[in-house]
Order: sequence, then structure tokens, then C-alpha cells
Amino acid sequence: MAFRIYTKTGDKGETALFGGKRVPKSHLRVDAYGTVDELNSFVGWLRDLVNDEQVRELLAHTQHRLFTLGAHLASDPAKHPPTPDLLPEDITLLEKEMDRMDEQLPPLKHFILPGGHPAVSACHVCRTVCRRAERLAVALAYSGELVEELALQYLNRLSDYFFMLARYLAHILGAEEVIWKPR
Repeated sequence: MAFRIYTKTGDKGETALFGGKRVPKSHLRVDAYGTVDELNSFVGWLRDLVNDEQVRELLAHTQHRLFTLGAHLASDPAKHPPTPDLLPEDITLLEKEMDRMDEQLPPLKHFILPGGHPAVSACHVCRTVCRRAERLAVALAYSGELVEELALQYLNRLSDYFFMLARYLAHILGAEEVIWKPR
């Protein structure tokens, strides 16, 4: 018999964590790993929009880290969940990349709005979804559930990376940054 994608086990609004525990699909843990999955999808879309090979490689690396972070969040904490495939070097890599991009950019003197180029806008979508994933992971941790501290740090730094990447891509693509103009 062929593998089927549908199992019908979630038809009543529950899902299973890795480890077998069943929880409502509205559970904060499900929301957190679902948002990380959403972010991973947007990162794939962004990667498809970018021609810079160094950026594409880092985005692919990021997708792998997000997938294992999602697996960590999708695990039953009582069953010794896998440690996310994150290392302090993953955070250092993001910081070094931000520093590299920042050296090539004019100083930021205004608030900027998403827009100016499809790749720039996609960066801002990734940034905002990453911030939501971070908020949910923090809420999960504050509720007493196990969330690795490195996972929280990674999401925090990753959203900063997407902001810098938006500025960097606007710069190399010759797109104007959309400056916020208050009334």
C-alpha cells in the first residue's frame, strides 16, 4: 500500500506531537511550530527571488535550521525532545552576515517601510513572521513548556538578519528604500 498524506486522525481538532501525546490544534506549541513552518515556506520563497549566491546559501542553511527548530517545538517535552540542530555558531553566522552587509550600506537615518522590490518585500514578510514565531516560542517558554534558550536567541537574531537583508538587497538591486513619512 502506498503512503497516504491524510490520516484522518486530526479530523476532530487534535494532532500528535513527536512522542505521541495528542494536543488540540489550537495549543500554543502547535501554533509555535506551525509559525516556524510558515516562516520556512516564506524563506524558500525569498530564496527563489534572490540571485546573490552567498545570500541563497545562507537562506538554504536557515531553512534547515528552521526545520529542526520546528521539530524541537513539535516534540512532547516529557519524552526528551531532540535538541534543536542549532549551535551558537549559527547565531554568530547571522551576526557576521549582518555586519558584512552593514559595511556596504549607508547609515539608517529613517524608519523604512516594506517595499521597493519583490525580494525586499519578501524579506519584510520573513522578518514579521519570524517575530511572530519568536513571540509564540517565548509565550510557550513563559507558560512553563520546554523551549531551548538557543532557539529563542536564534529566532531573535534571524528577524534582525531579515531586516538587514532587506536593506542590503534594496542596495544591491538599486531599489529605493521606502521611507516612512509621518503626517
